[in-house]
Amino acid sequence: MKMVSAAKLRKAQDKIVRLRPYAGKLHEMLVGLSQSLADSEVENVYSRTGETEKILIVVITSNRGLCGAFNSNVLKETKRVVAEKYSAQFTRGNVKFLAIGKKGFDFLRKQKYPLAGEYNNLVNELTFSDASLVAEMIMNSFVKGEYDSVDIIYNQFKNAAVQNLTYEPFLPVETGTVSGDDVAAPADYIYEPGKEEIISELIPKSLRIQFYKAVLDSYVAENGARMTAMHKATDNATTIIRELTLQYNKARQASITNQILEVVSGAEALKG
Repeated sequence: MKMVSAAKLRKAQDKIVRLRPYAGKLHEMLVGLSQSLADSEVENVYSRTGETEKILIVVITSNRGLCGAFNSNVLKETKRVVAEKYSAQFTRGNVKFLAIGKKGFDFLRKQKYPLAGEYNNLVNELTFSDASLVAEMIMNSFVKGEYDSVDIIYNQFKNAAVQNLTYEPFLPVETGTVSGDDVAAPADYIYEPGKEEIISELIPKSLRIQFYKAVLDSYVAENGARMTAMHKATDNATTIIRELTLQYNKARQASITNQILEVVSGAEALKG
């Protein structure tokens, strides 16, 4: 299992390493674009202000176990976010969950959390087209007003031994505005062919990329966690085998010694 996970990790790690710079720059453009359009007459359907009442939380886990604390960390973070941030909305039944991965789906169902859907097969053969379909569904639900906010909880890959637990907003698109001396002026973009086309093409594309990156990050982190867990399991098994072998040899030596003593004692008794 360690060898299989290592092979999958190397293949998937190449993808996430190549994707991150592109996704990061695209997200930076998206934030700057949203800030530039904040005061324009063009409506950005993916940026919304006001009270956050209806919440969707996307929980990304794995379909299988034997990967250490990979899944339990995500599930603990989910419970923490609900308790600390969305307690009032959850009490009113306005928080729903989208499960990606069987472990998360089983946990949410067991806890009787309201499910908006499950996509367990997405992490088996992860492709950008399949992830885009799920992202498109989430974006359409947000545009229709079914949700005021969409958040994602997942493990971000750092290296084979370390996964960074990540909780990040997906929708609405942040405007990038800050207060104080750090306020940055919006970039002076030249919009071609126009702001309407930018909103209808660039922003959805960026959101699909961000969603795919989150799922891919989780997939890579899963294989890294499983490889590390199997390596530790092998080391622990080797240690246990060594200890049991020593105990067995001691017990065998003690048994042989007792048999020799019985033979000698019997011989001495016959002489007497």
